[in-house]
Amino acid sequence: MMKQHNKLNQNDIIGVILAGGLSSRMGHDKASIALSTDDDLDLLGKTCKLLTETGLDVWISGRENKALNLFCFPDAKKGLGPLSGIVRALELSQNRACLILSCDLPFMDQKTINALIECRNQRKQGTVLTIYVQKETGYPEHLAAIYEPESLPLLKESLEKELLKLNRIIPIDKQERIYYNSEDSLPFFNINYPADLEVARRIIRSL
Repeated sequence: MMKQHNKLNQNDIIGVILAGGLSSRMGHDKASIALSTDDDLDLLGKTCKLLTETGLDVWISGRENKALNLFCFPDAKKGLGPLSGIVRALELSQNRACLILSCDLPFMDQKTINALIECRNQRKQGTVLTIYVQKETGYPEHLAAIYEPESLPLLKESLEKELLKLNRIIPIDKQERIYYNSEDSLPFFNINYPADLEVARRIIRSL
C-alpha cells in the first residue's frame, strides 16, 4: 500500500474517491484525463495525491487501479450512481467517517478539504453529514462532503428503494453546512462535458 502521510492525524476519516461513473456525457473516461501536456497525473491521480497529502487513508470506489497502489472496491450496486459508492465505502469503513470526493474536480485544493475536516470536527451532536453549500443557489456539494457512519442506514434504505438523489436523503437538521460564495466556487468546478474540459484547460493556462 502507498505510504500515507499523517499531517492531520485524522484516523477516524477515510478519503474515498468516486471514480466509477460511466462518463457518458463526456464520451470517454473522465478519470484518465490529463488537463495539460505538462501534467504527469490524470484527474484520478491528482485527486489521490490531494487526499494523500491531506493525511488521510485513501480508497478508490468503482474501479481498480493497480498503478496507484491503493485499496479499490466496487460500488454496492453497479450503475446506480454515486450513492452506491458512498454506501459501499461506509459499509467497509469499520465505523470511520468517509470524506467523499469526486474524481472530476480539477481545482479542488487542500485549503477547501482542510476547512471541511475542521468543520466536521466541530460538528454539533447528531450531525451525520458535513457538506459545502453554494450560498446564492443553495446547491449542496454532496461529492465533496464527509459522511458519518450514522448516515449509513438512511443512505442504504434509499439505495435499496433506488431513490438516488443525494439531496433528498439526509435531513437538513442532521447536516453541518459550510456556505461558500460564487466567487469562491472554483474548487467545485467539475468536468462533465467536453466543453467543461476546455474551460478547465483555459483556466489552467490563465493561472
